[in-house]
Amino acid sequence: MIKYLDGGAEKVVVDESQLGELEGVGRERIIVSIGDVEGVKEVSKFASGIIITSDTIHTAKSLGIENTQIYLSPSTFPSSEGASKIKEAFPSSYIIPTASLTNSSTTSSHLSISDAFLSLITSDRPDGLYPTIVSGSSRPLGMVYSSKESIVEAINTQKGVYQSRKHGLWRKGETSGAVQELLSVRLDCDSDALLFEVVQYGSGFCHLPQSTCFGNSSGLVKLEQTLQSRLENAPEGSYTKRLFTDEKLLRSKIMEEAEELRDANTKDEVAFEAADLIYFALTRCISKGVSLRDVEKALDKKSLKVTRRKGDAKPKWDKSTEKEKVPSKTEAINATETKQGSKPSEPVPAAFPETEGSIKMRNVTLSTQSSSEKAKLLLRPVLNSLSMIEKVKPIVERVRTEGDAGLRAMTKQFDKADLPSNVQLPPFATPSEEALSKKVRDAIDQAYSNVKAFHAAQVDSAPLVVETMPGVVCTRFARPISRVGIYVPGGTAILPSTAIMLGVPAQVAGCKEIVLATPPRPDGSISPEVLYVAKLVGVTCILRAGGAQAVAAMAYGTDEVPKVDKIFGPGNQWVTAAKMLVQNDTDALVAIDMPAGPSEVLVRVSLFHTPTISFV
Repeated sequence: MIKYLDGGAEKVVVDESQLGELEGVGRERIIVSIGDVEGVKEVSKFASGIIITSDTIHTAKSLGIENTQIYLSPSTFPSSEGASKIKEAFPSSYIIPTASLTNSSTTSSHLSISDAFLSLITSDRPDGLYPTIVSGSSRPLGMVYSSKESIVEAINTQKGVYQSRKHGLWRKGETSGAVQELLSVRLDCDSDALLFEVVQYGSGFCHLPQSTCFGNSSGLVKLEQTLQSRLENAPEGSYTKRLFTDEKLLRSKIMEEAEELRDANTKDEVAFEAADLIYFALTRCISKGVSLRDVEKALDKKSLKVTRRKGDAKPKWDKSTEKEKVPSKTEAINATETKQGSKPSEPVPAAFPETEGSIKMRNVTLSTQSSSEKAKLLLRPVLNSLSMIEKVKPIVERVRTEGDAGLRAMTKQFDKADLPSNVQLPPFATPSEEALSKKVRDAIDQAYSNVKAFHAAQVDSAPLVVETMPGVVCTRFARPISRVGIYVPGGTAILPSTAIMLGVPAQVAGCKEIVLATPPRPDGSISPEVLYVAKLVGVTCILRAGGAQAVAAMAYGTDEVPKVDKIFGPGNQWVTAAKMLVQNDTDALVAIDMPAGPSEVLVRVSLFHTPTISFV
């Protein structure tokens, strides 16, 4: 019997001898069939319903029991009196063999389903009509009225049929084409109102240009309707069309959004990521002909299961969470993006003990450490590049296919900046004294001057010409890269030094286009220090975006973001993986400087010549 409950049966019918098989199952899921009413009180302790095979009308009250439904199953069924017997037995339930039911009129051998249903309904209205709520996709479509005639017609045709108070019988969609498939008819608790559950076709239920009498659909229902429409009419080349036809892409998006939901923390982040995941999950459903109703039925069926597995994650996912130890995308983008990139793996974080209001450097004297501790301290982080590349693929693909729209969406998602455009073009305003003090400005000017002098000295005044043998002349000369992209990390660390070290060589070399990418603040601005450097080095476009999405925008270009020929600059694991990915894509045709490495260490010798390691 357990297998039937696990299979979705709401209740099972057993005899008294089978009760032992259902030990541990709640009484609300059990109905017991008995032949002798003498044992009904004892049986009622174990079951929520009792079937009595008797020609006598019994009720729970007459049997002296409570909280138990009585089902009457007479030995013979007098069809001509069927309807009256149902009403006589109410509130008990009268069990009628399906072989004795019919969709046609009641006869001497069969009872009409409509007659059986109508025998229970009452009306408190002078016109004898029954208020009827029409529902589709678990949302009310409108409120109408039914009559006995319309109910019979609806049940027999399995269509939405109602009673108009002005025009008589109303077969929904007969003239408009917006027909309804009737799924179920239910009575309310007082048996004087009805609920019609339907599948609505065509333009909708309402006579106005809206899907329901209470306005247009929203939320999941609206999304389902939109996706169903797109499945039929999505234009070739559109993103939705690609999702329906490219199963690999859709699978990647579902995996990506599930991971981002896992990593979300705040209420807004969780809602945002859950909405994304539901969108792609429902796209998968619609592509396979699965509706929201089908999903709800599956949920209902799962809720009825009695036997449940432990619920642990499959080994595939347990292992990935244990071994990878990769920071979440939100964490990585908001984390300090130093030149060496990602957060160090264990045990390096221990080298940065945090105290209230400050971060202190940890000094370690090697001579006082054990061999194992020395090994841990000197252990370089091991980064799983292949794993990270797989994680950034959906991000890069979204920018490549959706362009500026995808870039803006991810900037809003990860940097919390809702921008009308990710691009800021010169002339760049000089930051105010309040935003950038004279002391900081002078320091940047000095650094810019020093770095520029160094790189200017490297420029060849003339090509190198060497005659290696008579008649053979070899020449070496330098030409600037036409379009370069420089990535300047943002987040918790402001790195105008990176902007100087990348921007000055591009300026000195004579690069015509310099695109500077840096994550924006939530208000859409970038740090005044980086903006000041951008003006000094002659940046031609500021891309207010970070992470893998910024790398993708520079690699492929969008309507607003210029495509570049080579990308320079450090970043976290997401940035590094994206650079490695796009440099191997022949569609991008872009080079990179190098993948950023892990954090380095500074070794210094004290006055006593004791080797000391400081993590910086």
